Formats: sequence, C-alpha cells, structure tokens
Amino acid sequence: MGSLADLRVIDMATLFAGPSAAMMLGDFGADVIKIEHPRRGDPSRGHGASVDGVGLWWKTLGRNKRAAAVDLSRPQGQDIIRRLAAGSDVLIENFRPGTLERWGLDPQDLLKDNPRLIVARMTGFGQFGPMAKQPGFGTLAEAMSGFASMTGQPDGPPTLPPLALADGIAGLAMSYAIMVALHHRERTGQGQVIDMAIIEPILGLLGPQMTAFRALGVVPERTGNRSSSNAPRNTYRTRDGRWLAISTSAQPVAERVVTLVGRGDLVGQPWFASGSGRVAHVDELDEAVASWIAARDADEVIAAFEEAQAAIAPIYNVKDIAVDPQYAALGTFVDVADEELGEVTMQNVMFRLSDSPGEVRWPGRSLGHDTEQVLAELGLDAAAIAALREDGVIA
Repeated sequence: MGSLADLRVIDMATLFAGPSAAMMLGDFGADVIKIEHPRRGDPSRGHGASVDGVGLWWKTLGRNKRAAAVDLSRPQGQDIIRRLAAGSDVLIENFRPGTLERWGLDPQDLLKDNPRLIVARMTGFGQFGPMAKQPGFGTLAEAMSGFASMTGQPDGPPTLPPLALADGIAGLAMSYAIMVALHHRERTGQGQVIDMAIIEPILGLLGPQMTAFRALGVVPERTGNRSSSNAPRNTYRTRDGRWLAISTSAQPVAERVVTLVGRGDLVGQPWFASGSGRVAHVDELDEAVASWIAARDADEVIAAFEEAQAAIAPIYNVKDIAVDPQYAALGTFVDVADEELGEVTMQNVMFRLSDSPGEVRWPGRSLGHDTEQVLAELGLDAAAIAALREDGVIA
C-alpha cells in the first residue's frame, strides 16, 4: 500500500511545482485527489509532446492521482473542497495570494473545520511582500535566484535551463516541508500552513553566494562548464567526437586525473593542494586534460579513467539514457499500462526504500476520470452528482 497510504492529499495546484510535490507523495501511496477545472484541466495537459492529442507530460505529473474536475469559482465547487478538506491530511494550492480567501476557502477557516490539516501554499514570491500578488513562474525564479547570471559561457548571455528546474526543486522542497509538518502534527495533533516561494529553494541550492558576497563582496560570474571551486572540471571532446565530463572535487581524484594525463609533476606544486589553488591555474590544467582526451576515442578514455579510479561520465542525450546499463540495473524507468495510450514509459520513483518502496500505479488519467467516485465518497448520490454535472460545476 505504500508508506503514505494513510494520507489523503488534495492537489489543487497547476503546472509543475505544487503538482510535483503531490506526485511524490502519491508515489509512496498517498491518496492524491487532483482537482482540475472542468473545461480547461491542468495546463500541463497541453505542454510538450503529445500522442493523438494526449499530453505526455501530464502522464507523469498526474500519475498516482485520482482526477476530479470541479469549478472552484462556483459556490457548489467551493463546498465540495470544504468537505474534502474536512477529511483530508494535506491540501496543496498555488493560486495567487488572496484567491482561496476570495473563494471562501481561507486556510484558517479550513483549519477550524479540520485542525489536523496541512495547507501547503506554493506561489512564485510567497504570501507577502511587494511582489506577492504578481504572477510567478519557475523561469522568474531561475532569473531572480542568481542561477541564470551564473550559467553560460563567460562571454555569452545569462542562460536559462531548458526545463522546469526551479519548479522541480520547489516541488522537492514542498514534499519535504509537508513531511516535516506531518511529523509536527504527530507530536502535537495540530496542522498548519506552509508558505513556500518558488524563488527560495533554488537560491538555497546555489551554495553560499550570499555568504561570500556579504563577507567578501564576491559576485559569481559565468564560468561555462568550469567550476569556480575546483579544477580541472569541464567537458572535453574525444577523438571520435563524443563529449565527456570530469569532476575533481576530491583532492585524490584531482591527483589521479593529472597523473593519468601525464602531468603528475603538477601534484607537487603548492597550489595544487586546494581546489581554489587549482582554479587559479585552470588554463594549464584544462589544456593538459583536453589534449590528452582529444588524442583518444571515448571508450579508451573512459576505460583509463575507470582503471585510475577517476571520475568521468559521457554526456548523454535521451537515446543514450534509454540503453544505459546503470539506469537499467536501477530500474530508473518503468512501463505503465495507460487507459488512453495503452502503455507509457516514465521515470520511476526517485529513490528505493528497502521495506516500503514506492510505485507508479497508474499514469495521469483523463479529465474528470474519478469525479463521481470522489463525490460519492463525500455522500453525494447519483442525482446530486448528475445535477452538478448538468450545471457545469463538475466534469
């Protein structure tokens, strides 16, 4: 049944950050009820690639969730949410601050009806402050966190990631925050409200940039594929045209790399003993590594690095990932039966637990697939459900 099978989660969020957090809870058994607009659905249904009009991103983001379509702007829809929240453990939402309150779903009122409820609020900029009510997306967080300013070639423009990076990080952080709040509830019996701004988790993962700025006035600059903390660290092209990445964060690994490429004499230099010292001589180190790799095919380079116990990896695209034996051994991808497409392949759960592993039980379902079931569990009979459907409150 999964470690979280005793939890009911209402996922009222859209797109990526909030729904990602709900997906992670569902992966370990939580009963996640996804609430979507009866006519528009979650926007992720229309993002990215599709097969016969069926969005593939949604198949992953909506997995392990029961799909219920309810119009939250209607009083009848708001009543459904209040009734659901009264019997649930977690409610996740990402509307602009004030929206829930305007709908009569103020978190404090929900907590009066259900003192054990965790209300997880995910917004671009948080619930207060000068930007709180502005529309916020992961792209803006990637810009405002300093990530984009640090990413790209030194002589190129700031670079945004080609994926929903800030949203994914915020989703992970929210799932963690929810588990912390649930643990607090176990000790005290009391639920609470979580206020998460998407601009903050990604900033927290960028290292001590504010610490260094306040202490030393350091402003990180773009270094391309190099690191400002250690060297050599870069991408290198082999004789047969493949790209490889190496890392020397650990001092013994740095020593093995330069010895392997014929520059063991550098190990005795005083500056070589620290990552910052090696960064000061990055051009010399990069030239030594790049020239050695460029004279050999990728398989030869990888074999030599592995024998020397030095860290190296090929730079993959998705075709490479699909046939990689390490991912296959880990079971990183899983084929799941799907009501619309027959079968879809997607990433498996993010980690393995020895006694209570997670599972992808089903992909994202069609809009409103489980509405009637969810409403019946609230005590609505067939006639009441039919009337709500006729009135456009549900789908």
